[in-house]
Amino acid sequence: MSATQQTLRGRLSGLGFSRELVLLGVLLAELAVMSQLSPVFLTVGNLLNLSRFFVEVGLIALGMTLIIITGGIDLSVGSNLALVSVVVGFSYVWGLPLGAAIVLGMLVGLLAGLFNGLFSTLLGLHPLVVTLGTFALFRGLAYGLSDADAVSSFPAWFAYFGQAYLGPVPGQLLVFVAAVAVVWLVLSRTAFGRYVYAIGNNEEAARFSGVPVERVKVALYAATGLLVALAAVIYTSRVSTARGDSGLGLELDVISAVVLGGASIYGGTGTIAGTVLGVLIIATLRNGLLLAGVPSTWQLFLLGVLLLAAVFVNEFFRKEES
Repeated sequence: MSATQQTLRGRLSGLGFSRELVLLGVLLAELAVMSQLSPVFLTVGNLLNLSRFFVEVGLIALGMTLIIITGGIDLSVGSNLALVSVVVGFSYVWGLPLGAAIVLGMLVGLLAGLFNGLFSTLLGLHPLVVTLGTFALFRGLAYGLSDADAVSSFPAWFAYFGQAYLGPVPGQLLVFVAAVAVVWLVLSRTAFGRYVYAIGNNEEAARFSGVPVERVKVALYAATGLLVALAAVIYTSRVSTARGDSGLGLELDVISAVVLGGASIYGGTGTIAGTVLGVLIIATLRNGLLLAGVPSTWQLFLLGVLLLAAVFVNEFFRKEES
């Protein structure tokens, strides 16, 4: 470590900077820049409308945060979302009542996450390998069940899941806020949350301390599958379409938000507050660049730059804390 790095870390620590404060500063700076790029950006209407588009990423990122804290990862979340969307849409077209189709879709998302957890823990395989396989498996099932077709003929009441407003506030934003509160309480105020951090810090030590490592991991992947399913229902309602290519590239935004929020890919580190800020930063970036007329290809490039910067900052703080 160079003398310059030591000096900088010492100054940041002395000023009381944390990941969350740094992220908040980045978000405020981003808001200022985007408001200059487009006069429409910093209006109440646009900011409320913006919240309609980050809820799906945010819900999945909550589960991904806990998985990454344990040192795992789930690359199949976008494919799982597509599979749930197709199951809901096509089971309804094939004659199942829409309410039952939604329940079936939620069950499929849960089982997909459970499959990831069981397959990786029982066989002792790294989740990266398992979920890379299910990334293709779930997407293939979505395409196969839909036969490259789409369903858009949903009843009017289905729109309430992804298009309803309570006054000026999008209804799905309230769902996201409730999910944030629940996951934060679980991670910060329960023994299960302590198990999650213990596994990420030292899995073997956690096992010898009596932590049910395998059961915790399986529960996390199953819970994430359930959050994906919830996000899939909201997404399908918002776009009024169920199709096999839903959620393409979604895992990039989800993992970027979690890593940007301070969760370490080495495990043991991460917070729900950080993840929420990461989601907001990415959503703000995408919305601001879209309003400014920046092509989607350059948006992807800038997102990659942001992710690399997040990895650098996380490594910076990780070494400071070690």
